[in-house]
Amino acid sequence: MKPGKDRTAALMDLEPLATFHVELDPILDLGDSQWGRRRVINIVGGSFEGPRLSGTVLPGGADWQVLHADGMASIDTRYTLRTHDGAHLCISTSGVRHGPREVLDRLARGETVDPSEYYFRLFCRFETGDDRYLWLNRTLAVASGARTADAVRYDAYALT
Repeated sequence: MKPGKDRTAALMDLEPLATFHVELDPILDLGDSQWGRRRVINIVGGSFEGPRLSGTVLPGGADWQVLHADGMASIDTRYTLRTHDGAHLCISTSGVRHGPREVLDRLARGETVDPSEYYFRLFCRFETGDDRYLWLNRTLAVASGARTADAVRYDAYALT
C-alpha cells in the first residue's frame, strides 16, 4: 500500500521533546539467569533540555538491564525528573542496544564509540499529576541513544 492511499490510521510525526543526559553509577552485575546476565545501573543525576521540557534528572532510579548471550542489552529504566519550573515527572524507558561484538566490547571498556556504530533505541513513557505537564501522560515518545563510560545521552521525540 502506498502512503496516504486507503489509509486506516493517521500518519505520525516526530516532534523534538528533549535531549537527556543521564549520569550513572558503575554497573552492578547480578549474574546470569535463564533470561541473561542481569545488571543494575543506578542513576545519580543529570539534565534534560528541549523546546517544551527541561530540568534535572534526580538521583535514584536505575536501569534494570538484561545482557543477552548475543551481546544485546534489554533496557528497562525508571527514574524521576524535576522540570525547570518545579514539576516532578516519572519517566520509564524500555529499549534495546546491540551491535557488532567488537563495538560492544569497546563500549564495555568505557571507550568513546560513535553512536552510528551500534543501535540504541528507546520507548519513553511519562507520568505526572502536575497540571502543566498532564499532556505528557498522554504522549508516547521514542529516542535514539548513546552510551559513554558513565552516562547515557538520548534525544527523545514525541509521536504526534
